[in-house]
Amino acid sequence: MPPSSDFPSLPAYWVTPRHLAGDDGLLADQVGSHLTAAGWTSLTLVRGRREPDESDDARQVLRSTVLYIASDALSWAQWVLADEPILLGDQPVAWTVSARATPDSLPQWNAYFSVGTPSEAVTDFLLALEDRPDLAHGYAGPQVVLDALVGSGWIGDIDTPTAMSDPRLAATMALTALPDEGIQDGDPFVLDPEAEAAGWQAWCEPRMGAGLLWAAMFSASTPHDLVAAFAASLASPAPVLRHSLPESSEGQLTVQPTV
Repeated sequence: MPPSSDFPSLPAYWVTPRHLAGDDGLLADQVGSHLTAAGWTSLTLVRGRREPDESDDARQVLRSTVLYIASDALSWAQWVLADEPILLGDQPVAWTVSARATPDSLPQWNAYFSVGTPSEAVTDFLLALEDRPDLAHGYAGPQVVLDALVGSGWIGDIDTPTAMSDPRLAATMALTALPDEGIQDGDPFVLDPEAEAAGWQAWCEPRMGAGLLWAAMFSASTPHDLVAAFAASLASPAPVLRHSLPESSEGQLTVQPTV
């Protein structure tokens, strides 16, 4: 996992809105710290290659990940940022979270979070997962996600009833068709290329045409109440602590020094 940044000499700020605040460059550390404190077991996975005439120190690392496994082995999270990353829009995936019904079954669903995603929203998603008695199956409908966003002042899309945006139209969450590749799910129906399975997608583009600040995606079987926990945290008006601010959000943030 990337080392923590050395921030003591940098000023700290309370920042709103959260969805425009970025991840402070600490998405790996903040989420990893939560998982460690919650008792998840961590494993570091390194894959590389070395030419026959090179020393071990000269090995080229092709992929290095950190895998966290819950004590019941029913859920896990992996830091997957690598040399050849999976992309959500133009942002590389940093964390994947998965869950299954039994220790010997395949994942029922997967969630994907890119770099730049506020760590508070990812952590709240994990907290909701840890509190669930049934990790693999959902029983609430998509309305719980929409309600979580409406409660924080997000507005609906007239043309798409299952889409909502923040008042500045910088961030959007929508229940819509998922990409054909890269998003894995345990429902066999999703494997049918003609199915066009729907799942929740979220993204933030502070300035139109300037690229995404972050993106998140939830496979079709991800329980809606878990997505709602992510949405509620993302849209929360509570300020978040940051040492560095995204350039793309300049002029759109309310910033207060901590001292």
